[in-house]
Order: sequence, then C-alpha cells, then structure tokens
Amino acid sequence: MTDEQYPIQEQASRGALPAELSENIRGMNPWWRGEPAPRLPEFHRWPYARLRHLLDKGIAPATVLRGPRQVGKTVLVRQLINALLEEEIAADRILFVSFDELPTHEEVREPALTIARWFEAHVLKETFNAADWAFRPAYVFFDEVQNLDAWAPQVKSLVDNHRVRVLLTGSSSLRIEAGRDSLAGRVTTLDLGPLLLREIAGIRFGVEGAPYWVHNALDSLIQMEFWQEAIEQARRERPVRDQAFVAFAERGAYPVAHQRGDVPWPQMADQLNETVIKRAIEHDLRMGERGRKRDQALLEEVFRLCCRYAGQTPGSAVFVPEIRQSLAADIGWNRILTYLRFLDGTLLMRLIQPMELRLKRRKSPAKICLCDHGLRASWLEEVVPLDPDRLAASPHLSDLAGQLAESVLGYFLASVPNLDVPHFPTRATEPEVDFVLTVGVKRIPIEVKYRRRIDCHEDTRGLRAFLEKTVYNAPFGILVTLDDDVVVKDPRIVSMSLSSLLWLR
Repeated sequence: MTDEQYPIQEQASRGALPAELSENIRGMNPWWRGEPAPRLPEFHRWPYARLRHLLDKGIAPATVLRGPRQVGKTVLVRQLINALLEEEIAADRILFVSFDELPTHEEVREPALTIARWFEAHVLKETFNAADWAFRPAYVFFDEVQNLDAWAPQVKSLVDNHRVRVLLTGSSSLRIEAGRDSLAGRVTTLDLGPLLLREIAGIRFGVEGAPYWVHNALDSLIQMEFWQEAIEQARRERPVRDQAFVAFAERGAYPVAHQRGDVPWPQMADQLNETVIKRAIEHDLRMGERGRKRDQALLEEVFRLCCRYAGQTPGSAVFVPEIRQSLAADIGWNRILTYLRFLDGTLLMRLIQPMELRLKRRKSPAKICLCDHGLRASWLEEVVPLDPDRLAASPHLSDLAGQLAESVLGYFLASVPNLDVPHFPTRATEPEVDFVLTVGVKRIPIEVKYRRRIDCHEDTRGLRAFLEKTVYNAPFGILVTLDDDVVVKDPRIVSMSLSSLLWLR
C-alpha cells in the first residue's frame, strides 16, 4: 500500500513525534501560525538566485548547500522561505527544520523521514504526492543535515518516493560528501565560502554592481581578452573596489564581521574563534569513522600550523617536528595528513595539490590556503595588513603579506566550480609557479608578487619558464601584484592586482 492509500490519521501514527520535538518544530515554523519569522539581512548572497531556480526548476529533486559555519547558509534558507511566502505560497506547504538545534531528534529513528511524515499528517494534511498532483508542491528545508546519522539514505527515500522539493545545508563537507554517492542524480551541490569582494561592497557600502564573470564559464579563462577586459572594468570601478578591499583586508570576509562593522576587531576575533573555529573542531570534527573520537588537541595544533603557514607548502618536514615538540607526543605524518584532510573537508581551508604531469603525481606537499585570513588573525592574534597603504606603513610584514595574498587567491580559485587549480613546485630545471589553472588541454600559470617594486625580469622567471615549455600548452600567464599600475613588457604576461582579480566574481 502506498502513502496515498493510507488515511491521514494512520500516517500520523506512523510518523508520530515526541511532544517536545513537535513543539520545537512548530516553533521553527512561525508562518504556520501566521506569525513573522526572525528579521533577516536584506542583502542576498550570490547563490540566492541560483537556489531559487533550483527549488522550482532544478533537474535534481534535492539541492545541497555546503560551506563553513557562519557564512550565511541558514540566512539564505530563511530568505528563500520569505520569498516563497511573499509569492503567496501557502504557509502549510513549507517545512524548515534545523538539526543543529534539536537534540530531541536523537530520540527518533530516521528523523528526516519521520518528521516529513509528521509534516504531511499534521500540517500539510495530505501526502506530498497528492499535494503535487494538485499543483501545490511542498518545500522541505533541512538545515545542518550532517548532524543526522545516515542522512543520505533518508533523503534518497524521501525524494524517490515523494514529489517534494528539498534543500539541505551542511557545515561539514566530510559528512556531506560521504552521503553523496547514494544520492547520485538526485542532488545538486553548491559550495558557499566567505564573502566575495563584491558582496563586501554590497554589505558595507550598499553598492551591488554586476560581476564581470557572471556564469563562471571556464572557457573564458583561457582567453587573454577576458583578463584584459576584466582589468578595465576593475579600473572603472576602482573607488568602490578599493573601499571593499580595504574592508576585506581589515576584517576578513565573514558576513558577521561586516554586518557588525561597528564591533572592534578584538571582540569580533573572539566571536569568530568561538562560532567558527572551535565549533568546527569541537563539534563537526570530533567524531571520526564509527564514532571514534578524534584528538581535539591535535586538531587545534594542526589548524594553528595551517594558519602559520598559510600560502606555503610546509609538508611533513615542518609539521612533524613542530607538532611533536608542541604536544610532546610521537605523532607521525600519516596521522597529521589525515587531520589536514579533515580540515580541508570542513572547507575552512583548501589543500592545493601539486600539478600532475605525465600521469605521475609529483611527490611535493600541498599548498595550504585558508578560507579567510580573518580566521588566521583571530586564531593567532596576529593582524597582517593586506591593503597597500597599511602595508606600506609596515614594510617588515611584506613577505608575510605576500604569503597571505597567495592563500587568499588560492582559496578564491579553488572555490570556482569544476576548475582544476594545482600548484607547480620547483623542479630540477624549472622554477615554481604559484598556481596553474587547467581548462581542458590548456593551462594558465599564475604567479603572485605582492610588493610595490616588481622586477619585470626576475619576478616573471617562473611564468616565462612555464610558457616556454610547449608541453604545458600555456597561451599566456598572469602576474598578480599589489598595485594596478604594474606593466610587464612581455606580451604573453597579463599583470593585474589582487583586488582586480578578486573583483571578477
């Protein structure tokens, strides 16, 4: 017998919830009672329009929005719910459940399915399929779904057997990724990181200009004209770009840091430590496979070293002795590497791997790129200036600022969907290149030289060596600089400032 053939009352008994859990869920959905939801920021982050499209017209029945904590995933979900209500979608067709706030769900077997059945019986008052046949499809929003054991099979059962639109969010891509195999063909995944430079301009200064690179079409990256035109647009919009970059340099890119620009940085740093880093380390990463607890002290030390060596390739030669000394324990590289991968899985950082060549992976360490230099400043209690004027006042920090600029750029590039971004380590006869964009059979080398004085010969050695090797199939290279006015005479090299490149999206 199918769900449609069961009386609603019998469905209620099959989907019964503990009284406390049902009251908690009702409290999360005030629109069922005609009451207002919490006040939300008016600014919409970049995935908003894409998520709205996927909810109604996406090929896959479910969408997963994943990213680090506190980047605005829940706000986006609530903004979408508000939009549905403003479009006069009936309130009883919308279910929102945050599994980050519901310890009572642990009492329920298969909570996602049980809550969905309860919603059908007690709120929708018809099955999902019946509502869809009547052109009244229901919307289900599950927030922080990674906190559910076996969440993916439950979602698979839900979308396989019921016509319903589902949006899921998750702060741990480790747990989200672990469930995606069983959802192949049923889910579209979007990654959300900290604010883009244009978003900072929108939040802080109310300027919401259209990005030059709208659809993230990768083919455009291998056209020199694309980069030249992007530079021209960045120059035309320089006043607001410079404003946004100064704000980004001072406070990083977490939304709360700019929504509350009036809060002094020391207080904001404490907030980031508590709500982002410690929450990820103490909650999202504390449980390993089969419930095995991970070593919190080791996780914290690994993250500290990732902050210390952001934009660099420290590898085992650095991590092993420093961690052994700090923790006074005989900890090997394989265990440290496992924890590095855990952190990469939270999207708090990216491990940029060395470029593969001739089907062989170069045995070089990964480059560490943090999701936000603001986290480094808060965790290490060390502020390194990135904007040109403040850096000029602290020239002794130039090398460190250059490494952070490399970290910022690496995370930015690695966040572009489907873009392969390795780094090119030093080889016997070839200098290193900071990043290499790979699009099809073409490669675009990128070198970061984040300082005022550029030696057009010495500072382009890596780019020129890479361009001259026909096997790499590189039509041109990009030199990323501190200022806009750097001119390189080599016609194969495009020079642009870091702020101009970040202004692309």
